[in-house]
Formats: sequence, C-alpha cells, structure tokens
Amino acid sequence: MVDIDALKAKVLDGGTLSEQEAYSLCETELSQRADLWEAAAEITRRFCKPEFDSCSIINARSGRCPEDCKWCAQSAHYKTSADVYGLVSREACLEAAEQNRIHGVRRFSLVTSGRALTGRELTRACDYYREMNGRGGIELCASMGLLGADELQILYDAGVRRYHCNLETAPSHFATLCSTHTIEDKIRTIEAARKIGFEICSGGIVGMGETSRQRVEFALTLRRIAPESIPINILNPIPGTPLENSSPLSPEEVLDTVAFFRFIHPRTILRFAGGRISLSREMQIKAMKIGVNGAIVGDLLTTIGSNVRQDKELAAEVGYSF
Repeated sequence: MVDIDALKAKVLDGGTLSEQEAYSLCETELSQRADLWEAAAEITRRFCKPEFDSCSIINARSGRCPEDCKWCAQSAHYKTSADVYGLVSREACLEAAEQNRIHGVRRFSLVTSGRALTGRELTRACDYYREMNGRGGIELCASMGLLGADELQILYDAGVRRYHCNLETAPSHFATLCSTHTIEDKIRTIEAARKIGFEICSGGIVGMGETSRQRVEFALTLRRIAPESIPINILNPIPGTPLENSSPLSPEEVLDTVAFFRFIHPRTILRFAGGRISLSREMQIKAMKIGVNGAIVGDLLTTIGSNVRQDKELAAEVGYSF
C-alpha cells in the first residue's frame, strides 16, 4: 500500500515529491482513495488562498486549423460541426470582456484556432487588447498557438500578462494524438513567453486513452515549466474526431487525477475547464474540495460551459470567495 501520510507530510513540510514518489500515487488501492483525496484537500487548504480564481474566454477565431490533434473539433483534418470564422470583431470582443468584468470574472482571454496567430490578425487582436487594457477592471490572457518571441512581445506590449499554451498530455502519449507538432514545440513557446515576463497557464486534457501513470507523467512534465495555472479538461468526445468513441473516465478517476496534480503542484491554481459538465454537482464539489480552486467560466470553445452564477454558488458551498 502507498504511504499516503508520508507523502502528504513531505509536501506539507515544503518538500517536493521525487518522480518515484509521484508515480507511487498511481498505486493507491481502492480502499485508500478517500485518504488520498483528503490528503490532497489538506494540501490545498495549507497552500492555496480561499479564493476561487475565475477566467473566461472567447473563441476569437474558429476552425480551419492545419494541426491534426485528434481531440479537436477545429482541426481541418476532421469533419465536425464546429463553427468556422476569422478573427471576431472588435465589438464582439469588447462586449464579451465587459460582460465578464461586470460579473466579477477576474481574467479574460482571446483563444484562436490554428498553429499560430500572426500578421494582420495578430495586429488587430493587439488593438483589442490595448483598448481592453485601457478600460481596466479585468486581467488579460491570450491563447494564440505556437508564437515566437517577436509575436509574444507584441502581445505583452499590448497589455497581455498571461499566456496560455497547453501541453495537453504526457510526452509518452502525445505523439499518438498529434503528428504536426510536439510537446517540445509547446515548451519553446512557453519558455519564450516566460522570458518576456508572462505568467503561464498550461494544462491539458485527461481521458484521451492515457494511463493513470501517464497522468502523473503529465503532471511531472508541467512541473518543468511551473505554470501559475493548470487547466484540467475532461475529454468531451466530439463527433467527427478520431476520439469520438472514447470511453469516459469515471468520476473517481477524475478525482484521483485532481489529487495527483495537487500533490505534485501544491501551490498552483488547478482550473476546471472543458468537460466538467460530465461530472455531477456532487462530484464537482468534491473535486473543488480536493484541489480545484479555479475555473474557466461561461461558454467554452466548442462546447457549453457553466455559467458564472452556478460557479459562484459552487465556490461558496466549498468555502471559496469568488
């Protein structure tokens, strides 16, 4: 049996789990699950503020992506019902940002399909950001693919202070899901963003056929880039994609994953993202007690997310301020 108490004590004392210790979490027996979850909850209470970190996104450019990520409805390689359009209008972007500000959402992000947003569309997006930054009242994030240092600097100069680029899954599993870029390509973008001064938001998707051990490998790989925020998506199989018939994770496997991530990232915001509507309200509350202390609120990219009011109610029930 895994010595959960010893691992918890090491983390609570400010230590960092070794890779061997982290992988041992996968060996937790069914009879130890409640202990694992409670240990992760104790780590969360020790190191995380009693505040629920909210952000919202707008699907600012959709479809026609040349990358072949098997989970993605926006890939041009697959026939899905995802919308296809270029960069949204200034008015649509600013209205979305203002509505989120009014509802008390902390951060707002433009998310664009494609390998990278460049050229005139990047210039337009930066114009939007400068206006949002001038209005104030909400922090700004961007998720625009595998940008280089020059493009990232332009975003930073426009007022963006956090850059999002998901690693998506464990390195040992990534190549089975995408052949058009690598995790190292993503890490190069992340490292360039960090060097400029951006905070980093990077996580991924669970339930794409990876093993429990690969979920820990994924969490350990994220430790290499030390993101301030880790979005945890639960795969929502999209018709038309290669993963459309994927078997869902059980709610207990999702809770185990949250616990693994909290042990490995004791001070980081673990953020609910896409797919959590597959969890019951009770299971979402359990996940928040175990370690989830943030969320992408409102509508997501190609699926419907939760609304802000519901998230405020959930956060309050767990004891978080919003």
